[in-house]
Amino acid sequence: MEIIELIKVIILGIVEGITEWLPISSTGHMILVDEFIKLNVSADFLEMFLVVIQLGAILAVVVLYWKKLIPFDYKNRWRIKKDTFSMWFKIIFACLPAAVVGLLFDDQLNELFYNPLTVAIALIVFGVLFIFIENYNKGKETKINSLSEITYNTALIIGIFQLIAAVFPGTSRSGATIVGALLIGVSRTVAAEFTFFLAIPVMFGASFLKIFKFLAKGNTFGSEEIIILLTGSIVAFVVSIIAIKFLLNYLKKNDFTVFGWYRVILGAILIGYW
Repeated sequence: MEIIELIKVIILGIVEGITEWLPISSTGHMILVDEFIKLNVSADFLEMFLVVIQLGAILAVVVLYWKKLIPFDYKNRWRIKKDTFSMWFKIIFACLPAAVVGLLFDDQLNELFYNPLTVAIALIVFGVLFIFIENYNKGKETKINSLSEITYNTALIIGIFQLIAAVFPGTSRSGATIVGALLIGVSRTVAAEFTFFLAIPVMFGASFLKIFKFLAKGNTFGSEEIIILLTGSIVAFVVSIIAIKFLLNYLKKNDFTVFGWYRVILGAILIGYW
């Protein structure tokens, strides 16, 4: 495998690790980066790689939030933690809309909407929403300030916004769910954490679906493909840990307005370029 190809994979892993958790659209950035540093791989493998690389990012959430995510207290005879089980039920409930649509219409949605113009429009629309919502909420008290306060109705509303991201690439899964959460009075930190947790079943499901479809077409994994997947995922994992910690620290004193403006500018650049 050529060194230049490995460098491209590392760059894509860095971009994935940063943009998966910041509400600025990993898809939009991946499309933009791929335009300039094209991997020397088949179209089928690239489509699968850009999704499966997210598994590395997901593992970062699992590592950072292990104590909150595991539903058993292994220090106390594996006692069941009811609050954690309840949280997981709400996460699964919130993921149902996107899961159903993804399973039924994944290929059709990719064909219709996975293009630079759709991504650019979604970047701008949700960027404007971030700016509007933050200005609208300025000075108002939040209604939901902990994960335990999230109800099934709240989870479903956030899940519907996640569905919007599943349909329109460039919306940003984290951006859409955070916007939905802010609209119904969830605090910024809780909105971010719930978004992190929602990503676990969604991305695992999307990754295995892409791998299955890749293999179903008669493709196989050679040594180079395995190196590309492992390298991209490992880099995404390390960078994701840094990005998640940065976002949570940033939200202690700041809001999402700067991400809104960034999205609008990036969307305008994408439209201008293409």
